[in-house]
Amino acid sequence: MGLLALFRRSPPSAHVAKERLRIIIQQERDKRGGGPDYIPLMRRELLEVIRKYVNVDPAAVQINVEREDGQEILEFSVALPEKAR
Repeated sequence: MGLLALFRRSPPSAHVAKERLRIIIQQERDKRGGGPDYIPLMRRELLEVIRKYVNVDPAAVQINVEREDGQEILEFSVALPEKAR
């Protein structure tokens, strides 16, 4: 251990704790399938709203969460039925 090693600053403990917490949260999300907990509830609520106007099959609703450039992207798509002829 050199003399300069005594004067080096270690990262603030709050920063280290924040990074550790971020890693733990990410690991827990990955264990549960990667998607946030609110996705099933959001899907049900959006389906209820859409059904007020259009009769949609629940299987026609797709929600995807992707990670890109450090951000999460929520993609919501609904296959609307064709008009009755």
